[in-house]
Amino acid sequence: MTPLPQADTTTSHLANWRSAAVTTLPVMFGYLPLGAAFGILAVDVGIPWWSAIAMSIFIYAGAGQFLAVALLANQAGLMEVAVATLMLNSRHLFYGLSLLRTFAGAGWRKPYLIFSLTDETYSLLTSHEGHAGQDHALAFRLSALNQLWWVLGTLAGVLIGSQLAFDTTGIEFVLTALFIVLTIEQARRLRQWLPFIVAICTALVALALLPERHMLLGAIGAASLILLIQYRLDSAKRRLAKQQQREAS
Repeated sequence: MTPLPQADTTTSHLANWRSAAVTTLPVMFGYLPLGAAFGILAVDVGIPWWSAIAMSIFIYAGAGQFLAVALLANQAGLMEVAVATLMLNSRHLFYGLSLLRTFAGAGWRKPYLIFSLTDETYSLLTSHEGHAGQDHALAFRLSALNQLWWVLGTLAGVLIGSQLAFDTTGIEFVLTALFIVLTIEQARRLRQWLPFIVAICTALVALALLPERHMLLGAIGAASLILLIQYRLDSAKRRLAKQQQREAS
C-alpha cells in the first residue's frame, strides 16, 4: 500500500508539468525559431557551438544575446558589451520590481525565478488566471519550460548553422510577432485599455523624439510614470470616497 501515494504524487507532478507546458505553448512557438536564429547567427560569426548553448543556459537574455553576438563579431570590448547589455535590459527594472512581493516566500525557487524572468515569462505569470506568479511552484515550472524552449531552439540553431548555409534575413521578426501575440492575450484577459493606450502613445512619442538607442528606455519610463500617477490619483479618489462614506454614516 505504501507505493500508491508515491505513484499518485508522481502522476500529479507530471500532470502539473503537462499543464504548464500547454500554457507555455505560445512562448514555445516563438522561442524555438528565435533561439534557432540565435544559434545560427552565433555559429555564423565564429562563436563555438558550445558557447552559444552556454549563453542560453547561463545568460538567457534573448535580445541581449543577439546584441552580444553582434558586438563580439565587431571585436567590441567587455565594457562596451556590459554597458550595451545594461541599457538594452534596463526594462527589466520596471516590471521586475512589481514581482518582488509576489516572489516573497518562494524559498529555493526565488533565485531562479529572478534569473529566468523574461518579457514573455512575465506576461504569462501576470496574465495567467489566478496570477501564476503567486503560485511559486507553477511560476517555477513556467519559467523553466520557457528557458528549455530557448535552449532547445539554440541547440537546433547551432546544429543547422554548422551544417547548412542560408539567408536568415528577417528571422529576428519572430520576437516582435511573439510580443504582439502576448500583448493581445493580456489585453483580452485584463480588459483594461488604459495601460495599452498609454504604451502606444509613449512609444510613438519616443520614436519621434528620441534616438534609437534610448527609445525603448524612454518609452517604458514615460509609460511607467504616467501609470504611476494614474494609480496614485485613483488611490486618492478611493480614500476620499471611503472617508465620505464614513462621515455620511
